Amino acid sequence: MLYLEDIRTFYGEIEALKGLTLEARKGEVTCVLGPNGAGKTTTMFTIAGILKPRTGTLFLEDENLTHVSAQSRVRKGIALVPENRLIFPQMTIAENLDTGALSRPLKDAGIQEDILKMYERFPRLHERKEQMAGTLSGGEQQMLAIARALMAKPKILLMDEPSLGLAPLIVKEIFNIIRQLNEEGVTILLVEQNAKMALTVADHVYLIEQGKVTFNGNPSEIHQDEVIRRAYLGSEVS
Repeated sequence: MLYLEDIRTFYGEIEALKGLTLEARKGEVTCVLGPNGAGKTTTMFTIAGILKPRTGTLFLEDENLTHVSAQSRVRKGIALVPENRLIFPQMTIAENLDTGALSRPLKDAGIQEDILKMYERFPRLHERKEQMAGTLSGGEQQMLAIARALMAKPKILLMDEPSLGLAPLIVKEIFNIIRQLNEEGVTILLVEQNAKMALTVADHVYLIEQGKVTFNGNPSEIHQDEVIRRAYLGSEVS
């Protein structure tokens, strides 16, 4: 579904991604782990088109999107659930969902049907649909961020730290949502600091350290304690 080859992304003269190569297969949950500062969010921003790589290529299915704008990537099928949710706090839940469909034709008859599907999937959003999004709890805001991204009808859903700052019970609920979406056929690229939870849903795992892939394989192929330690602390820590 998604393939990145030799991606180098910079902040000014600081090289954040140093020849990153990875792929996300259709219908799978691909998980990217790594310590703070490893380049995980930079990877997501590069895929979404928010950051432009200096070198490398990015394909969605068979289409080269390396030089395509962020807006066009949404239309092509890439949707991001950003770290810290970044919902529109001064807009209602219903208005936030409308913004998720902005990449679709205005006369798309399926938009209202899809909004109803979001309310069925997330009943708490339906109960509060006229409420300002900024007044929601952290867990409810995360649900709204996921629903907003799904309104774009993406081919691949990018999820950046969906459990960040949430209580343990809510984290379990968010990961149940991830499982349900994947069971329904949604392809997911997941960046997650909670390595233990991430490994319970992953079909394939990448470990990124200092802007490079240092492990690439199935969860069954790895020694989970070692990968979890490196995901939190990096390989330089003894």
